[in-house]
Amino acid sequence: MLTIESLKNSLSLPVIGAPLFIISGPELVIAQCKAGIVGSFPALNARPQHVLDTWLKQIKDDLGAYKEMNPGKKVAPFAVNQICHNSNDRLWKDMELCVKHEVPIIITSLRPPADIVKAAHSYGGLVFHDVINVRHAMKAAEQGIDGLILVCTGAGGHAGTLSPFALVREVKPWFKGAILLSGAISDGYGIASAIALGADFAYLGTRFIATQEANASPEYKQMLIDSTADDIIYSSLFTGVHGNYLKPSVSAAGLDPNNLPTADKSTMDFGSGGNTEKKVWKDIWGAGQGVGGIHDAPTTADIIARMKSEFEQAFSRFTAYASRFSENDESYAPASQKRMIS
Repeated sequence: MLTIESLKNSLSLPVIGAPLFIISGPELVIAQCKAGIVGSFPALNARPQHVLDTWLKQIKDDLGAYKEMNPGKKVAPFAVNQICHNSNDRLWKDMELCVKHEVPIIITSLRPPADIVKAAHSYGGLVFHDVINVRHAMKAAEQGIDGLILVCTGAGGHAGTLSPFALVREVKPWFKGAILLSGAISDGYGIASAIALGADFAYLGTRFIATQEANASPEYKQMLIDSTADDIIYSSLFTGVHGNYLKPSVSAAGLDPNNLPTADKSTMDFGSGGNTEKKVWKDIWGAGQGVGGIHDAPTTADIIARMKSEFEQAFSRFTAYASRFSENDESYAPASQKRMIS
């Protein structure tokens, strides 16, 4: 049975790799897990539906063999993202396969996932649900989820508008499960900041699109490298729910990124047949505001090694800086305290 504590102990860095539509597949997930962070993918990426069974077996077999050959290394568990929406006619077929393979972590999106929680808990799996505000967080918590993914402003894809400083501090006092924080995190300094703020894990997606293992076109990866936060637009047009996208990809589709119409939530469609009209948007590329920190597209292992180094630097800097304000530090104590110390 996986617990939050055993999950933390299995990681080399407190990071969950976010599921990326189309882009996340077995190759990226396996690379992330071998490097010591949770790798994940949307179940809907496996098409047709029976391919999901193949993917789950491939990931489990590969990670199992790697663990046996590297007993001293931290190998993270993996996760599958389930879209809990009425239009997703694959949901329960996909969940049956997740139960069959005992997927360690299920990441749920959209409606509160009471039935998914029950299914995952039946074999000892964890369920993390993504939310953009406190009202959604409370609804999800009532369903018995194990962790909340706080999708804050600046996150790639379907993102909220709240600052992480606001959302984490509002949720932390009453939610006793794990908190995962998402929103423009692209390096080890951002990961350390998320932990300092009160999160248990940082939740990163955009940075892993620009990797050798990601199933993204070379043009997409290069656009991430070339872009900054100013190149991100927040729009509901493409899926019916507001999300962050790369302006250059919107322009390349013949649209004015500064003058886009809005779309209604009712246009969302996660059916296995797909919506033909939505194929028009296949070259509209999602990204978070952390793109300014992306300067290359190396292997996933190289990025995570870099993040570890940055995380350690951030931790050391924070510790050294915080010590200046310690009551036991005579140099920075008020005069009255200095007299007491002497």
